[in-house]
Amino acid sequence: MPYVNIKVTDERVSVEQKRLLIQGVTELLERVLNKAPSTTYVVIDEVSTDNWGVGGETTTQLRARQKLNPQKLN
Repeated sequence: MPYVNIKVTDERVSVEQKRLLIQGVTELLERVLNKAPSTTYVVIDEVSTDNWGVGGETTTQLRARQKLNPQKLN
């Protein structure tokens, strides 16, 4: 019984994109590991950008900085 947990920030991920992620991961596990889709669980957690950090900054801070200087990503 595979369990896959996908974590994304709570921005810009549509219902359709989530549906496709769940479908794609399920199909991948069936193809690669021969796991039945009926026993494959996929959970998508949406994490606030205030609670997701990279390089000592929250994603909220990084996004604000990117808006000020869109050419520079880090």
